[in-house]
Amino acid sequence: MTTDAIRPFTIAIPDEDLRDLDERLARTRWPARETVADWSQGVPQEWMRALVDHWRHRYDWRRCEAALNALPQFMTAFDGLDIHFLHVRSSNPDAMPLLLTHGWPGSILEFMKSIGPLTEPQAHGGNAADAFHLVIPALPGFGFSGKPDATGWGVGRIAGVWGKLMKRLGYDRWVAQGGDWGSAVTYALGLQQPEGLIAVHTNMPIVMPPPPFGDLEPDQAKMMEAMDYYQRQEAGYSLQQATRPQTVGYALADSPVGQAAWIVEKFAAWSDCDGDPLNILTADELIDAVMMYWLPNCGASSARLYWESFTGGFVNKKQVQIPCGYSVFPKEIYPAPLSWARQCTPRMIHWNTLDKGGHFAALEQPELFVGEVRQCFRQMR
Repeated sequence: MTTDAIRPFTIAIPDEDLRDLDERLARTRWPARETVADWSQGVPQEWMRALVDHWRHRYDWRRCEAALNALPQFMTAFDGLDIHFLHVRSSNPDAMPLLLTHGWPGSILEFMKSIGPLTEPQAHGGNAADAFHLVIPALPGFGFSGKPDATGWGVGRIAGVWGKLMKRLGYDRWVAQGGDWGSAVTYALGLQQPEGLIAVHTNMPIVMPPPPFGDLEPDQAKMMEAMDYYQRQEAGYSLQQATRPQTVGYALADSPVGQAAWIVEKFAAWSDCDGDPLNILTADELIDAVMMYWLPNCGASSARLYWESFTGGFVNKKQVQIPCGYSVFPKEIYPAPLSWARQCTPRMIHWNTLDKGGHFAALEQPELFVGEVRQCFRQMR
């Protein structure tokens, strides 16, 4: 087998892994309940008990597995590391190749609701001229991709691998999109300008010129205030994963309820859900998200992306010189200002602020997400 082989892949979780999960859930050792009436100390115990009850008695992993297996899935290796990806081609031969990158605590599942409308728009009330061929890889250490066994797999290296992946698939003209870590990888792609990449779009704009900032405009001050709040109230998980991913990894690998709480808290905090993720997502969708970490045992390996990327400098202050588009959803972690987007990406082709949606835009508001992607890249066809 050649090193650049692309192999078909099918997910097949053994029955004994699902039995082990159920036994672990049944034996959950619950902590004392919170001493507040909200989520300010973390996931409330009563809420978590209800989710675990659904997990044990009504949730069906095989449904999620079958949905993924109904799509074309592949594995291919770079530098000895397997990368799992979906490759869904449109029936429209003139479709534009689009690389979609997820973040944490997300997975390739974030894009499931968007795959049909993006690849076959004419079947979803759209125009066939807006069709895309989709490449949706799982980040190294996430989902069913391989787990790095050595250091060096930060955002820049991942972006380099993504460029090689698109070349390996035979695409000589393509675009890229991402949110969360996917936004960082997409931004890095824009800086690296691999062969064939013509434009990028993100729904979490990483736009901040190097300090000093001088007198802040109102939208710039709003972003700085949001970032300060995030650092004080929301970033504990990030600091832990950026400094001691292996330590937290033991808890995440051993306790499914611990892994679930670690993840669903962020859906509560970052989605446009009025404080309860079940207002915007179903219990099955939340558990699907958790299962993409629990079943492949990637709590530690996914956390390590923070260690790799924050210690080496997360945000590159250089300007991205290729065309860039941005969609700002109102419940994003911070509201990026248009003025800084223009400074960081002078060839801006799309900017829009939306009236609903949060950090998990493709999962929360797939119709809006699809519309933004279409509108941005329509200018590049």
